[in-house]
Amino acid sequence: MLTSQNYAEVLILLLLAITFLQSGYDKITDWKGNIEWLKGHFSQTFIKNQVPASLGLILVLEIFAGVLNIIGVLQLFMTEGVRHDFGFYGALMSCITLLFLLFGQRIAKDYDGARTIVIYFIPAILAVYWL
Repeated sequence: MLTSQNYAEVLILLLLAITFLQSGYDKITDWKGNIEWLKGHFSQTFIKNQVPASLGLILVLEIFAGVLNIIGVLQLFMTEGVRHDFGFYGALMSCITLLFLLFGQRIAKDYDGARTIVIYFIPAILAVYWL
């Protein structure tokens, strides 16, 4: 039987999975639009010529984190909350992905965007701690 803490873990893992899988899906379905917008966003930074490669890296990180989080939720249910391996790695990968995104927002001097990323980072780091 899952405990009340496991419910919190499941909810945070679902939050992270939805966030990253939807974001990855958006990047896949509108690759060209994302590239165009990001080229403008990073036009005054040292990564202005690496936007497609950077977006590809973020896409891989997001999909990987999202899938690990979904597997983590399934593992919590299938092992009655005893095993946390995939959830832990999903939360950890989420934190790493968010740090990459935060770095990009900071070098673009998009401080509002960076602040938004920190909002996602708080539950992700809580999930790492709990799991």
